[in-house]
Amino acid sequence: MTFSVSSSNLFSHLQAVSKVINSKNSLPILNDVLFMIEGNNLTLIASDQETIIRCTIDLIESDGDIVLAIPAKNLLDSLKEISSQPISFNIDPSTLEVTIRYQNGQFNFMAANGDEFPQMKELTDPLGSLTITAPALLKGITSTIFASADDEIRPVMNGVVLDISTDSVTFVASDTHKLVRLTNTAFHGQGMDEGTSTMLIVRKKPSQVLKSILTGDGDVNIVYDEKRIHFQYGEYIMSSLLIEGRFPKYNSVIPTNNPFTIWIDRLSFLSALKRVSLCSDESNNLVKFDIADNVLKITAQNPDFSTSAEESVTCQYDMDPIAIGFKASFLVDILSNLSTTDVVMKLADSARAGLFLPSENEENQDLLMLLMPMMIKA
Repeated sequence: MTFSVSSSNLFSHLQAVSKVINSKNSLPILNDVLFMIEGNNLTLIASDQETIIRCTIDLIESDGDIVLAIPAKNLLDSLKEISSQPISFNIDPSTLEVTIRYQNGQFNFMAANGDEFPQMKELTDPLGSLTITAPALLKGITSTIFASADDEIRPVMNGVVLDISTDSVTFVASDTHKLVRLTNTAFHGQGMDEGTSTMLIVRKKPSQVLKSILTGDGDVNIVYDEKRIHFQYGEYIMSSLLIEGRFPKYNSVIPTNNPFTIWIDRLSFLSALKRVSLCSDESNNLVKFDIADNVLKITAQNPDFSTSAEESVTCQYDMDPIAIGFKASFLVDILSNLSTTDVVMKLADSARAGLFLPSENEENQDLLMLLMPMMIKA
């Protein structure tokens, strides 16, 4: 049995679906990508048992149908070194030996029977659905995922929350030190009772996979039940188990009265922060801010190595002086994931959370980032 396909088309789609494959698997077949050839279509499927993704691409030609599992790493490594060109797969149905021929060469490897490969389960009793544009979903994921945790004790903190209501969709992530919330009022849940909402916790890996495939325009159709969520975008369909458990009431930890507002150039602030933090104490990465008279002074010191650093950045602030400390690496993450020229800081005192906001939100969006302070010595 033979089929032909564009090497670049196969490589890009194979690279996307293989992102769900774990580096170590208890089942050997999960190291493979399932190839399903039907007519002139090739469907690629990859899974880690919690998440499964499939996509369909067009073949140049095919002389039959077959299902087999091909080692993902071997195939990706081989295709990476082949220039864009038509390549042909020759498969011996009795031995499942695969020969891939390309201009001036070929390589061979063994495939496996695909009958034992996990199949995508349909949602039998969907609770609701959401249709959102790919750019909006991508913005929601990229703005929040960096704030998610890797916490074995509290797994509910290890993903991106989709809080879907009948008038908006809100993306949330938190590791208890930092929290990001992005509300988009241009999209809303469907199939829900008016005034209700559903909170879904999407695992980190499928969220990362979505970041890699949401490369264009078009709509993403999302359907979910109590345990699983399905995403459909273009030629891709992905299904993943949700993280079970109750996410904390995130709005209750966001301060509503931080009276001190500071406007500052984001890139100047970020650059100064990175430089000064090089001299921070390695045990806590603490940097201190002293803000007064339109100047934000950043200081850090490491007593163990007798090093210190200080730098001042111009800002807009003419209220009472305030001092506060933050973990530098967390604040670098926050500033790096804001995109506006200026950033707005809203502070209360040295013990209460600081808010970091874009100077201007995109249409229908409200982005807020929160960071807990660190104790500073008087």
